[in-house]
Amino acid sequence: MKTEFIIEPDRQDIVMKRVFDAPPEAVFEAFTDPRLVARWLGPREYETAIDRWTPEPGGSWRYVHRAEDREHGFHGVFHEVRAPHRIVQTFEWEGLPGHVSLETATFRRTAGGGTELITVAVYQSVEDRDGMAASGMREGVEESYDRLAELVEAR
Repeated sequence: MKTEFIIEPDRQDIVMKRVFDAPPEAVFEAFTDPRLVARWLGPREYETAIDRWTPEPGGSWRYVHRAEDREHGFHGVFHEVRAPHRIVQTFEWEGLPGHVSLETATFRRTAGGGTELITVAVYQSVEDRDGMAASGMREGVEESYDRLAELVEAR
């Protein structure tokens, strides 16, 4: 199954939905265990190096994607971490500082025992949201979620 992206005109958010054939506990763990995060987050061409990952309210995170001569850093702060239901955090790409989004990930058990992951990213402006949507974010999220599915569905 592929990821559903909802990007409506004149709104500051992007909604992403995906169903995984694994229980919420497994998907949530893949979002909070830095060893697992490094295995699925980002496109396959990049190595993901976790600099810090403290998944608790007030905890911070930072990772870097590296490929050949390219490097992209990202960081944020965890606001809520409620296993295995919900994570609220900020997100900022270090290549465009000052453009911070607030992301809420909700992990819902499906009737078949899998997980429906719903992520809502709220941006500071419609222009920020549109810039993110045009940046290749869809492809990056899709590839990351494909890798996440491979990881959690194999466990």
